[in-house]
Amino acid sequence: MRLGANLVYQGAGALARAAEGLDYDVVLAPEGYRSDAASVLGLVAGQTERIGLASGVMQIPARPPGLAALTAATLDSLSGGRFRLGLGVSNPGVSQGWYGVDFARPLSRTREYVEIVRKAVAGGPVDHRGEHFTLPGPGGEGAPLHLFTELPRPRIPVYLAAVGPRSLRLAGEIADGWIGVFTSPEAVAKSVGEIRAGRELAGLGMAGFDVLPSLPTAVADDLGGALDQLRPHYVYMLGIGDPAQNFYCAMAREMGHEKEIALFHERLAAGDRAGAGAAIPADFIDRTSLAGPVPRIADRMQAFAEAGVTTLGVMVSAAATDHEGRLAILRRAAEALDLAGVAG
Repeated sequence: MRLGANLVYQGAGALARAAEGLDYDVVLAPEGYRSDAASVLGLVAGQTERIGLASGVMQIPARPPGLAALTAATLDSLSGGRFRLGLGVSNPGVSQGWYGVDFARPLSRTREYVEIVRKAVAGGPVDHRGEHFTLPGPGGEGAPLHLFTELPRPRIPVYLAAVGPRSLRLAGEIADGWIGVFTSPEAVAKSVGEIRAGRELAGLGMAGFDVLPSLPTAVADDLGGALDQLRPHYVYMLGIGDPAQNFYCAMAREMGHEKEIALFHERLAAGDRAGAGAAIPADFIDRTSLAGPVPRIADRMQAFAEAGVTTLGVMVSAAATDHEGRLAILRRAAEALDLAGVAG
């Protein structure tokens, strides 16, 4: 198992250089309320030499597939072939609220989106007639999507963020990797089973497919204190959009925390963010994060490796800490991987 580091835009270059020096395999730039992925990765591409770069993830409703292909090609060229294109449909609230894009039929939209991106990166003019995208568009004299970026390799790896069984099977079928969040070793094992089913549908095995869950990480001798460092991040993620449609709330309910999630949203709606954070069960945070002292995190890493994880994302942006604290998390997580004995 390898390590990845999920960046935050403040000090992203220094974080990426530190991860490279610690032999992390990849750094991932998220996309959401604070920053887009492409800008951060463009900066990081110019400040690193070996480490892989991934969007973790670019939001499909935020940009048409032609721009996603152009951005991916540019980042791959700038980095000398180190870029991995992570894509996700986001939440219904973000899709509709931020971008005015209907969330209906996200799986078929994702399938078409990836097909167009791959056609464009391959270099030829793109002619696509689908249910969601038509290129060139109807009417007029539209020029076909045609990239002339000088690429260091013919194919850019595509990773998909996925939660439910159907989306996991789609990732296995059409992608080169899976990016997961808010997951436990038990949930990863189930997810890998769905991914394997998708690979089999495409006539493929699991060899070369990257299983990459990203986990909020806080290192401290006191487990309770480490979990408390992560509560603001969980408030943010669980509070996105309509609670009935929030993927992460659904995962918490499936793990047996329906009453606690209801209380969380009741307090959040009342403007009590601290109370909302306190309502999140410590067990839920613990099962879906890397928290506590280094030996305990090493044990957790062993469990994730046994579940089928090939790259474990260390989310340094989740803990309530500063830049020096994030650098310390990178170092301590690398120590935990060595102690776990599962480095690959």
